Amino acid sequence: MADRFTLYSYFRSSAAFRVRIALNLKGIVPDYRFVHLLKEGGQQHAAAYARVNPQELVPTLVHDGHAIGQSLAIMEYLDEVKPAPPLLPQGAFARARVRQLAYVVACDIHPVNNLRVLNYLRKPLGHSQDEVTDWMTHWIDLGLGAMETMLAGSPETGRFCHGDAPTLADICLVPQMTNARRGKTNLDLFPTLLRIEKACYELPAFAEAQADKQPDAE
Repeated sequence: MADRFTLYSYFRSSAAFRVRIALNLKGIVPDYRFVHLLKEGGQQHAAAYARVNPQELVPTLVHDGHAIGQSLAIMEYLDEVKPAPPLLPQGAFARARVRQLAYVVACDIHPVNNLRVLNYLRKPLGHSQDEVTDWMTHWIDLGLGAMETMLAGSPETGRFCHGDAPTLADICLVPQMTNARRGKTNLDLFPTLLRIEKACYELPAFAEAQADKQPDAE
């Protein structure tokens, strides 16, 4: 199999941020295609991109002609086609724990704070920016608070969310911490999350995936 990867990405997308981290950890350098979520009414809605990803979302990974959407599906696919280093630990419970932590972000916090949800709150529902920020902060605080409790109280927590190697949980956590800083969240309430975030950014795979390091950054 020829390892040809193309990633459709947007620098500010936290879901794309996750996949960039995973690719970096795997040592995969993809061809990038940039999809600006605000310009031209949102380039993700263009017919050509909708043929690649009918959900009209980023990221999309194309590998040897197969297009895959949804960041978690992409990352688990990467783990199957390039198993080392693994993004999930060994053992059924360990893998379930990592997935649970990852899903707090990817299934509970992020979906209700995604750009298209926030745009719908602004219009047609007519909420002010302050109200939208309060909405974001409520769901972020709720989810991160649960993660803090889960991580701080578990002997399975190590340097990272699970042990001493980064996993899907860390990959989901770090971009969400960036999102939290855009609202009113007091991250000082989450010392375990801050400690893990710091450990992650000591790895080039995380540091180089940040939004401001991307070629399409503004």
